[in-house]
Amino acid sequence: MEEPLVLTVGPDDGPVRGADARVLQAAVDYLAALGGGTVRLLPGEWRLANTVHLRSRIRLEGSGPETVLVKNPSVRTRLAADSDWYEQEIELEDASGFEVGGGVVLQARNPHNQGRSTQKRTLVARDGRRFRLDRPLEENFWVDCEAEVATLFPLLTGNHVQDIEITGLTLDGNRERNERLDGNYAGCVFLQNCRDVRIRDVTARNYHGDGISWQICHDVVIEGCRCLGNSDLGLHPGSGSQRPVMRGNLLEGNGIGIFFCWGVKHGVAEENRIVGSRTFGISIGHRDTDNRIVKNRIEQSGQVGILFRNEPHEARCAHRNLLEDNVVTDSGAAAAEGSGRPGYAVDIQGHTRDVTLRGNAFVDTRGPAGRVAVRLAAETGNILLDSNRFHGFETEVLRL
Repeated sequence: MEEPLVLTVGPDDGPVRGADARVLQAAVDYLAALGGGTVRLLPGEWRLANTVHLRSRIRLEGSGPETVLVKNPSVRTRLAADSDWYEQEIELEDASGFEVGGGVVLQARNPHNQGRSTQKRTLVARDGRRFRLDRPLEENFWVDCEAEVATLFPLLTGNHVQDIEITGLTLDGNRERNERLDGNYAGCVFLQNCRDVRIRDVTARNYHGDGISWQICHDVVIEGCRCLGNSDLGLHPGSGSQRPVMRGNLLEGNGIGIFFCWGVKHGVAEENRIVGSRTFGISIGHRDTDNRIVKNRIEQSGQVGILFRNEPHEARCAHRNLLEDNVVTDSGAAAAEGSGRPGYAVDIQGHTRDVTLRGNAFVDTRGPAGRVAVRLAAETGNILLDSNRFHGFETEVLRL
């Protein structure tokens, strides 16, 4: 249509005005109630005490680098009383820094299996140090299991939504003033059980966790984005995600540039520049099959440029993946320095089979120093190396 449904939001201008998560959520929910539309953010800075929940058929459009969403500093305290799995209230030892409408994460040692319990909620009412949650708990959070609550959350969240787009804005996780929350629960953007998602021209930076994480999400396109200085993963195509497309992104200064989680299939990582990852440029492993990793530039990875993770047996390895026309430069330290997996441009571990490396350039500009371009574990099979170029390595291909 000539005139689509658009609602403009600005800190000091526009039909909807305000500079926190509440005004953004109000705009998203209003358009969602009408069947969808575009929330257009003017230049300005929004300070978030809670995540913004995305809805189906919503386009969140910023005005470029001048539109910035910043996470507030986090605080943490212990629970002062037990809360059981069916309860909807929690009591805090110290309520300083907690507010009605704020986002929180509850964490504790699981009393039944000694694992960790983690659940995200919103505080919706208060009586002194006691808060009501938006939804009942689904696990036990007991004082003798070190139950705690912290103001940690993604900046943008999508749960069970489809046909959404995020474009033209900057998300700042305020890493220096926030604790870590890993990419199974959060990131600058965190999506779960979603489909048909497009994220373009977005900067996801400084999150104490992941830049952009999506779990069990299908047909997600991440294009022309920048993930900068996040403590964990730049892009995290999560467990079970089918057909992700990651194209033309800059991933710089993250723990890992791209992390293929469990069972990511028929994905494309193409024409990305991955710089200065603290461990791996790209990591792929558990049942991540039939993916194409092509035309990427992977530079100065702390340990390995592209890692195929080890799995306990063949059925769980990353089979039938293609690496083509990538340039992998200056991966890891010298073989004599450090331990673990330093110094490999590509390291294919475990029983990985049917992987093709074609037309890649593996380069080390620092001199041989015992470095290896491609390492193949003894259990690997049918690894095809075709027309690759090697420069600066003492050993081009090491077969164990």
